[in-house]
Amino acid sequence: MGHDKRTVLIGNGQGFWGDSSRGPVQLARGGGVDYITMDFLAEVTMSIMQKMRARNPDAGYATDFVTQLERILPECVDRGIKIVANAGGVNPAACAAAVNAVVDKLGLKVTIATVSGDDVLSKLPDLIAAGHPLENLETGEPIAGHLDRVQSANIYLGAFPIAEALGRGADVVITGRVTDPSLVLAPLIHEFGWAADDYDRLAAGTVAGHILECGTQSTGGNYDQWRDVEDLAGIGYPIVEVEESGTFVVTKKEGTGGLVDVGTVTAQLLYELGEPTRYLTPDVVADFTSIQLSEVGPNRVRVAGVVGAAPTDSYKVSISTQDGWKTTAQLTVGGPDAAEKALLTADILFARIAEDGVTFSEEDRRVEVIGTNVLYDGMLGDAPAFQPSEVVLRVSVRSEDKSAVNRFGAELASLLTSGPPGLTGFAGGRPRASEIIGFWPALIDKTQAQGAVSVNEVKA
Repeated sequence: MGHDKRTVLIGNGQGFWGDSSRGPVQLARGGGVDYITMDFLAEVTMSIMQKMRARNPDAGYATDFVTQLERILPECVDRGIKIVANAGGVNPAACAAAVNAVVDKLGLKVTIATVSGDDVLSKLPDLIAAGHPLENLETGEPIAGHLDRVQSANIYLGAFPIAEALGRGADVVITGRVTDPSLVLAPLIHEFGWAADDYDRLAAGTVAGHILECGTQSTGGNYDQWRDVEDLAGIGYPIVEVEESGTFVVTKKEGTGGLVDVGTVTAQLLYELGEPTRYLTPDVVADFTSIQLSEVGPNRVRVAGVVGAAPTDSYKVSISTQDGWKTTAQLTVGGPDAAEKALLTADILFARIAEDGVTFSEEDRRVEVIGTNVLYDGMLGDAPAFQPSEVVLRVSVRSEDKSAVNRFGAELASLLTSGPPGLTGFAGGRPRASEIIGFWPALIDKTQAQGAVSVNEVKA
């Protein structure tokens, strides 16, 4: 495909690591798209991947991606569909090697590229010494005093390194941490030759990426008008049909379930949105209040009028920290006065571990009786009280002391025979301490990092 192509079709088959494997298969089957994007990464995911790599230098990427590619690559190669994914996590090279093995197994000819340069974990001491404090955007505190707790540190790169990889002939592009919309914006930069200062069109591509990034949330998933959504079981993954002007249509494949209308697209546009007039990315600042939506057919929404402005001179850095230990204990409580018995059960639990000197402050423990409107605590005003005949007691604790958290979990089973009647649901075993992953957002000058593209042709 060259820059004379009038419309580029991009479908997103993965909204997060753990999304259904249906998406990539659905988009690849029968063709109908030029690109399939797959978004695997969240802040907590990077820390998990860093731990994986620490245990095994060949790990640290989304293993599901490799399995999914084995299913769809033959058809993608046949139909000329390119794949862009941030499945590389903290180890894009290892991910590419695993994909290489699949390509060899299938006997295909595929050009694979990686985009790296986002991982700055090893560079943190030098960056701090050079006068980059990496202050927490929420508290203003420099990271220097917390380096011993840092587990991962990744810059959100933009779309242009991915576009470079596509320009160098890549059929599959594997990245580390990039902004989610970059996966969609990059093919448009490549196909249409959009320049770095073409802010309105870059903003339009960014909006397209934002609509696609969470998969089926733009086609009727997680939608408050769920009764209007037909065949949620067969929900279609979203596709954008983008013109060179930046105007595009949001849709899905014919014959799939779900719904695309102004409501579903608007709901996704508002998802994880901060200041609407300043949606910040490394490549552009998009004004979401400029977006014009119109329904132009069944399951077809036209998006036009997007306005953009020059980006800032900073990258966002996502840093994860080890912030102690946590666990959650859960029991089902049935019979008369279930909610009252559940609260008593929690009191007994804390009293018993206190005999061993294990205590948790009010801030470090949480007791919830699910079934009594705990999701809406303090939001329902004078709603009438009710007495359910069954509830779920959920008690969570956190501490810097792992042994204290495990002592809490060890006491749970005793309640079944020495607590109030009607307790059940202890099927998952003793709850154990797990690490708390803290999120430390920061900014860094763009001169301190850049994307690095590597292209490797794999032959059958």
